[in-house]
Amino acid sequence: MGDWHGGVLIGFDLETTGTEPGESRIVTAAVVEVRAGEVLGRRCWLADPGIPIPQQAAAIHGISTERAVAEGRPAREVAEEVAGALVGHWRRGAVVVAYNAAFDLTLLSAELARYGLPSLAERLGGPATGPVVDPLTIDRAVDRYRRGKRTLEAACAVYGVVLDRAHDAGADALAAVEVARAIAARHPQVAALSPDALHARQGAWHERWARDFQSYLRRQGAPDAVVDPAWPLRGAVPAPA
Repeated sequence: MGDWHGGVLIGFDLETTGTEPGESRIVTAAVVEVRAGEVLGRRCWLADPGIPIPQQAAAIHGISTERAVAEGRPAREVAEEVAGALVGHWRRGAVVVAYNAAFDLTLLSAELARYGLPSLAERLGGPATGPVVDPLTIDRAVDRYRRGKRTLEAACAVYGVVLDRAHDAGADALAAVEVARAIAARHPQVAALSPDALHARQGAWHERWARDFQSYLRRQGAPDAVVDPAWPLRGAVPAPA
């Protein structure tokens, strides 16, 4: 039986320069340690991504190129410290919670490769990364036919979680943890799984969703659409631009 939702959970979130993991860079990052709704620790980073932050991205998370250059730390240092923080928690047996984990973890992995730093798997001494809990992947599986958006803000509304300062990495990381706990409370079959079993189950759930969504896109007139079925890292970490 699992009690992952009652133990220490590590919320993780990135705010970035864009939406493509192989091209986008970290702007802000947060790793938040939570137990039963209480924040035990919080680490936040502001990076100088080394490229201009598009206006569209800055409008979402509020960090301009000028501020990132003036106040941000070198991106290589930020990527190293974020990876080190996550791996440290995994080594201590904690579960990392990230909403849309495949995006954040793949982008972080691309940043590590960009700067010639060890990958997450290399740091953990094996091929696997985790355990990871992704509320987006679980929500898609347990409530497949709910209409509407599946953003973090939408999930917070569905599960009764207060999200202040959306797209602030620290706030989003904490909200992801609380959505995960709310899903566990509402769906005992999810709560009962061990962290490793839930991690494996999410891989299967994501693969099913990716297959179904790819079929939908092709029926809608995009015959070449491909949705990566791999989780929590995309099938091949994109070569960093």
